[in-house]
Amino acid sequence: MSEVKLAAQTRTEFGKGAARRIRRDSKVPGVLYGHGVDPLHLTLPGHDLLLALRTPNVLISLDIEGRTELAIPKAVQRDAIKGFLEHVDLLLVKRGEKVTVEIPVHTEGELAPGAYLLEHVLNALPVEAEATHIPESVSVSIEGLEAGASVLAKDITLPNGTTLAVEEDAVVLQVLAAQAEESAGEESEGDEAVAEA
Repeated sequence: MSEVKLAAQTRTEFGKGAARRIRRDSKVPGVLYGHGVDPLHLTLPGHDLLLALRTPNVLISLDIEGRTELAIPKAVQRDAIKGFLEHVDLLLVKRGEKVTVEIPVHTEGELAPGAYLLEHVLNALPVEAEATHIPESVSVSIEGLEAGASVLAKDITLPNGTTLAVEEDAVVLQVLAAQAEESAGEESEGDEAVAEA
């Protein structure tokens, strides 16, 4: 897991006007909280933060005016149209501490021949891992799976030190039969009903 160093400044101005001024300077307002301490309002470098957030659950080493704190992103607000960062909530963590996060699920292989659809019931898998060793993702083989098959949380191999934070029997992926033929049948039934009327 990668660790990214960012310099941050504390901020004392709040509200929409202050946030706009911060963003005009290519910076992002944020809040650091956790461990029962008062939330710390920060200003973070926009471009560096944007690059850091490309890695899911990235561990951020914050240099806050001379003191260092470790944090992981908890909530990120982006502009709905332009996609730039508007605000970030960071969770304070300690080395060796376990945290609950969601990690992306990637698939490998091909489904069985035929027109099947793969549904991601869970796009991300809730797990508990050490804050400094959060896996970036997990991979699942879907090789040869047929309609009706499903992959449960307990079927996924997790890295050492990582445990599930969801029910073992939770469905993560399921394979569905294609609906095209069924839809065509429904349409023809509808046409017959119209003809009878």
